[in-house]
Amino acid sequence: MAKNRKNESVVLRLGPALKVFGLIAVIGGASVGYVWQKGQIEMLGRQIKEREIRSAELRDQNKKLRDNLAMIRTPAMLEQRMKGLNLGMAMPQAKDIWRVPEPLPRPVSVTGRPAIVQQVASR
Repeated sequence: MAKNRKNESVVLRLGPALKVFGLIAVIGGASVGYVWQKGQIEMLGRQIKEREIRSAELRDQNKKLRDNLAMIRTPAMLEQRMKGLNLGMAMPQAKDIWRVPEPLPRPVSVTGRPAIVQQVASR
């Protein structure tokens, strides 16, 4: 015997519609999230590329400045600058330069104290 649909509760009639709406919401939310994530990835890719370009530019500028500094520090350039500024300075002659040898380090014993101090302590 056929049932009369008018006697069914509202929840039974709305159940399939709510399931479809929920499924559409989940699929729609996932789609929006996917598109948003792809946009974020693209934006990050652009930022990385811009920063790599900036890094290369700074590396080139740094190399140019390093080369310029090396050129400015050469003795010929320093002498030319001294003459240009009329400082009355000149490069020292070889006989005017004193070379001081670096002192040798004192030997260290097994205990970590200098050997001379150990000898005094053992007397």
